[in-house]
Amino acid sequence: MDWLDHWSWTVVLAVIIIIAVWLAVMYVQDITQTKHTVRRNFPVVGRMRYRFEKLGEYFRQYFFSHDREEMPFNRATRAWVYRTAKGLGGLLGFGSTNDLREPGSIIFVSATYPLLEEEYTPTPSCVIGSQCEHPFEAKSLFNISGMSYGAISAAAVRALSRGAAKSGIWMNTGEGGLSPYHLEGGCDIVFQIGTAKYGVRNSEGNLSDERLKDVAQHVKAFEIKMSQGAKPGRGGVLPGNKVTKEIAEIRGIPQGQVSSSPNRHKEIKSADDLLNMINRIREVTGRPVGYKAVIGSEESVREICEAVHRRGRDFAPDFITVDGGDGGTGAAPQLLADHVGLPLNESLPILIDTLIEYDLKERIKVIASGKLVHSAKVAWALCMGADFIVSARGFMFSLGCIQSMQCHQDSCPTGITTHNKQRQRGLVVADKAERVHHYAHWVNHEVNVLAHSCGLPNAREFRREHLRLVINPGTSMPLDVMHPYPDVKFPLV
Repeated sequence: MDWLDHWSWTVVLAVIIIIAVWLAVMYVQDITQTKHTVRRNFPVVGRMRYRFEKLGEYFRQYFFSHDREEMPFNRATRAWVYRTAKGLGGLLGFGSTNDLREPGSIIFVSATYPLLEEEYTPTPSCVIGSQCEHPFEAKSLFNISGMSYGAISAAAVRALSRGAAKSGIWMNTGEGGLSPYHLEGGCDIVFQIGTAKYGVRNSEGNLSDERLKDVAQHVKAFEIKMSQGAKPGRGGVLPGNKVTKEIAEIRGIPQGQVSSSPNRHKEIKSADDLLNMINRIREVTGRPVGYKAVIGSEESVREICEAVHRRGRDFAPDFITVDGGDGGTGAAPQLLADHVGLPLNESLPILIDTLIEYDLKERIKVIASGKLVHSAKVAWALCMGADFIVSARGFMFSLGCIQSMQCHQDSCPTGITTHNKQRQRGLVVADKAERVHHYAHWVNHEVNVLAHSCGLPNAREFRREHLRLVINPGTSMPLDVMHPYPDVKFPLV
């Protein structure tokens, strides 16, 4: 036993020496470096400050923040998505923690005499681009917003595609082009054309009619991306460490280099230019064509409406996707994410009311996007006048996103926004596809539950009079009083 004791003490002594050497090296590094004042003044110990600062994000999330305090999405909202995605329902006991006295809270106007279950009607589908050669009959109110393959992993795209097909919802490709993984599930696809025109560009980087025709065989509609909520006025950015060989081939860009799209389409300098591109794509493909934008003011919407009035109803976009300035998937400069573009609660009423004034609301379908991950928020958008709602981060939560805020670092712990194969192992496609399906199903179902509580046969019957907004602590106002329906001031002849 003496030799064993001697061996044990030798190991202990070796460990102590290694630790001492390690601490000495860190001490020398800290007192000689000039970038960090804390480490220079408090060598070794000062390093703990930076570690605690990083860990603080996670401790606040799990231990210290109230269920409804966090940004961009609080714990209560995330937990609701997780439960619905797992098919566990949204039941709770002993009352809600949602304070209905808080300004901004939404309160639905319950019916005195609600309909009986046998009086409910199925939610009717809605046709986008009825005058097109290939109209798009969209069956679902709630659908998947644009997330590029590259920004999210192949496993995530596959799960979304399969789940979307099972739920009967559409999936937007994002600006990164059409990959085999989008097609895998057989769902309806909306192809997004970004400013770099990935997937539909020629060797010079210009829009290609031949590529448009090829893609049109696989998709239901095209969406021209003018801007997005995370970074209005800035093109899409994919860090170089996420530009793999496959993604480079799909996009037509160099491998390993930052994929940075232009700030705008070089062909589009005015509302007429935008209508020209819309009609070019529609004529080439026969598919409905619209555009996505963050609204900064009423003027931008009026310019489009004026251009349509000059040129005729046939030149109008088939849909407009309005993205709130509080959108957020993908890498984005914090300055733009924090301070540019109107949030959806302002921009959606501006768009809807302006379309009504110009007698274009029936011609142009409206798709609302921006932090609409919960059934109540989806119903709010319908009350305001949206025809469809799309969400990106809601479906990321359904895949298992834990809001670690590492989307741009290729280090996502849940395998959603990383191309690290080890991290992607945790994202089992078959299981996550079921969660996507459950989440989409329950959101669409619960929106109808809200409609029934308001005495409506289905959610397409929502109007502004069915909702109240809290404007001051404890005081609410009817939505149709805050945002009265405008008259048609400029009828389209």
